[in-house]
Amino acid sequence: MPSPNLHPMINVAIKAARAAGAIINRAALDVESVRISQKQVNDFVTEVDHAAEKTIIETLLGAYPGHGILAEESGSEHGAKDSEFVWIIDPLDGTTNFIHGFPVYCVSIALAVKGKVEQAVIYDPSRNDLFTATRGRGAYMNDRRLRVSKRIRLAECLISTGFPFRPGDNLPDYMAMMGEVMKRTAGLRRPGAAALDLAYVAAGFTDGFFESGLQPWDVAAGSLLVTEAGGLVGNFTGEADFLAQHECLAGNPKVYGQMVSIIGKYSKFASTADKMARALPAEPVGVTEPSGEIGAPI
Repeated sequence: MPSPNLHPMINVAIKAARAAGAIINRAALDVESVRISQKQVNDFVTEVDHAAEKTIIETLLGAYPGHGILAEESGSEHGAKDSEFVWIIDPLDGTTNFIHGFPVYCVSIALAVKGKVEQAVIYDPSRNDLFTATRGRGAYMNDRRLRVSKRIRLAECLISTGFPFRPGDNLPDYMAMMGEVMKRTAGLRRPGAAALDLAYVAAGFTDGFFESGLQPWDVAAGSLLVTEAGGLVGNFTGEADFLAQHECLAGNPKVYGQMVSIIGKYSKFASTADKMARALPAEPVGVTEPSGEIGAPI
């Protein structure tokens, strides 16, 4: 039943996400029988991804036939090619988790208008958790308003990430980043679905997130959830225009600023001086955390 309090486009996206979630849940009952193919090493796609994407696109274009589509499996082959309205879709984020029966995966749908994300839906079908955001109207999980966490000391923070898994990924840099973050925080988690990681930052379940190698459909919806919940999202150097830059950092404002100071030097957009700083000895554990921040306190 559409909610009268939500933007009409969000209601259509919710309908699409729930329809995709029903397909995913049915398949999860007998995941052993799901047909799987490999796009590249460690990058899997299933018939469930394709079926979920098909129903999402049909639902969205049924309501908005003049809109464009950017989807993980079919790219831009559907929808209008010149529309200012583009739906950015990941039909099943966390496919590797799904095919193992590990229940951490989601459907991610965002609407970008003139390149700016305005609507977002992330649906976790295994928990029936629905995350929504409309620019300027806040972020919600089910019917609860979301706010990012209030923690300001990194030593108390839980940070999520995604490990490199593709050939050509820069593993040494990632191991260095991970080491710097691990020794300064209460814990590092790797759930395996970036869209859900961002939703969890918005909900305050984690205090921050970073990952490289991400595509727009991995982060479009989640990034709006984070900012509408009072957090910040950007690339590793803290620049806000990150959507197509293949690196993403998110957190509450205090944590975000501290994370930029720790991992910014590993960004492909870092200055030469910052990149040279990688070779310097790391600060000892237990150093005083930076007092500066990027963004306003909550």
